[in-house]
Amino acid sequence: MEGDEPWTLMCGLVAMDHTNFCYRVCSTCERTLPDALTTNSTLSPCNFCNFNASKPPSKRLFRLLVSIASDTKVFVVICFDRAARVLFGCSADEFFDFVKIHPFAAATAGKILEGEMFRMTLSKPKNGNAQHLRVVSVVPLRSGFRPAIDTLRELYGVKRGGS
Repeated sequence: MEGDEPWTLMCGLVAMDHTNFCYRVCSTCERTLPDALTTNSTLSPCNFCNFNASKPPSKRLFRLLVSIASDTKVFVVICFDRAARVLFGCSADEFFDFVKIHPFAAATAGKILEGEMFRMTLSKPKNGNAQHLRVVSVVPLRSGFRPAIDTLRELYGVKRGGS
């Protein structure tokens, strides 16, 4: 853990911050977009690329703060889109839309994932301003693991793709 190389550990998910689980990016270049411009905007506020009219102007990606516990320590780590998709089983846009219809779904997802065991590979942040370790990969250890969205759909009586 002392070097800059990623390391792998077995851990349990203790808690998840469900209040701020995603952010918006340009759908073309994936640069982060300011929240104020994207809240109700349908135009692409990205100044770094040419907006392609065939694509939506922006999309959401996961950025999820999670507390995990190993056998010796509790960490607060950050799961970006690729790692968080393993936990949720869907895109951040799909989960955001589900939460709009079912307001308590984000908190419920945290409860669903609480206590699950994972093999996680962590790395130190490359950005000097970043505070949390990054989750590079997530592998569920329970053979019957179901992503949170599957359990939420069942709980709320929602068929796949519907509301």
